[in-house]
Amino acid sequence: MATTLEELGALMIKPREVEGLEFKEAKTQYDSTKLFKYCVAIANEGGGKLILGVTDELPRKVVGTQAINDPPGMEKQILDKLRFRVTIEDLDHPDGRVVVCNIPSRPFGTAYAYEGAYLMRLDENLVPMTEDRLRQIFDEGKPDWLEVHSRTGLNAQEVIALLDTQKFFELLGIEYPSEREGVIGRLVSERLVDANDDGLNIRRLGALLLAKKLQEFPDLSRKAPRVVVYTGGSKVETKLDQPGTMGYAVGFQGLVKFVMSQLPQNEAIKDALRTEVKLLPEIVIREVTANALIHQDFTLEGMGVMIEVYNNRVTFSNPGEPVVPVDRFIDGYRSRNERLADLMRRFGICEEKSSGIDKVVHAAEVFQLPAPDFQAGFQRTEVVIYGLRSFEEMDRTDRIRACYQHAALKFVMREQMTNQSLRDRFHLPEAKSAIVSQIIAATLDAGLIKTDERSGGSRKFARYVPFWA
Repeated sequence: MATTLEELGALMIKPREVEGLEFKEAKTQYDSTKLFKYCVAIANEGGGKLILGVTDELPRKVVGTQAINDPPGMEKQILDKLRFRVTIEDLDHPDGRVVVCNIPSRPFGTAYAYEGAYLMRLDENLVPMTEDRLRQIFDEGKPDWLEVHSRTGLNAQEVIALLDTQKFFELLGIEYPSEREGVIGRLVSERLVDANDDGLNIRRLGALLLAKKLQEFPDLSRKAPRVVVYTGGSKVETKLDQPGTMGYAVGFQGLVKFVMSQLPQNEAIKDALRTEVKLLPEIVIREVTANALIHQDFTLEGMGVMIEVYNNRVTFSNPGEPVVPVDRFIDGYRSRNERLADLMRRFGICEEKSSGIDKVVHAAEVFQLPAPDFQAGFQRTEVVIYGLRSFEEMDRTDRIRACYQHAALKFVMREQMTNQSLRDRFHLPEAKSAIVSQIIAATLDAGLIKTDERSGGSRKFARYVPFWA
């Protein structure tokens, strides 16, 4: 069905980050190689439209295009080159000609490539798909790793011996059934245990959450979180290496308390009294640990969640590259393991609405910690939380990262960053306004923030938003 002017108008007001939608001005021409690449990338997202002759910046405007002056001919070129069909429309808009390329979705379990590269869109760029994303596509239609049975052919007593059912009902806030059948019935209704003619089968998800001892489940023992404590600021000397033993839900509070017990203590003076304070507040340990457990890629073998405690920082890492770009952790949310995330939310361990990282960044500001460092490595996601450090001790990278995260946090709170709000974040007096202006300028130069157009031309009262706002 042909695109109408009304449909075009509706598309033009959609947010820039919408999947399957791309606008290009292309006033005079559009490179065919770029066209092929965008067709591949958008098809890999599930299909959509590439629209030429319209600006991408909001509010979008029709500027007209002379590109693709032979739509049937270009359709044939795309089919010959990419081996899938794209339909191209000419749309006569009052402000100029618009070209709409209608791109189909890739087939289920398949990804398209252009000259050997499986492409996807990332912000303003076309990049090769991550190994993690490709694995997800090629695994489509296969059983979810978490839903596969870990132990089979059990009776009710064996299930209750393996799983901490008492804690399960406590976390749900439900009274423990008086009969064993009620316990098993609840586990079955939550799809953590299955019943068939051969007995009861515990799914990996049920064991991973509720196991009294993960070692009783050979396929899950390597998925236990591991806490490593070092004596200094490097890995040279290990003080303790402790793997977890319990399921994530039933052992979560104990894991957080254990990590807190291993944190170095710093001496602080308040109201003329010396007190000992932990390297990091508990809320940070809790939220980052929950995120690492929930968002890991379970299909990667021989890897698990690690929490490494140094004398000046704590590093959290989990298997799998992030499904959301690291610079969008504050505002973006996409769960890699939806059922796991939902159950952890119901257990009161996480909120499943992207607020965990917000809390971590906010806590860093309140406790005057350097900004958290979110990193994507090879098949791993890493979060580094540094201990207390004065503004003078923060280097240029620390300050720029803090400025960007402050702007992003303000934006999701429906506020804007200003010189004053950033001074407050760093706990600096008004006399340090010039230094803060330098940090803002450096962050602007790094392309991480931009001036809010609504603040006018005043530099003194300028407001700033993250680059993606």
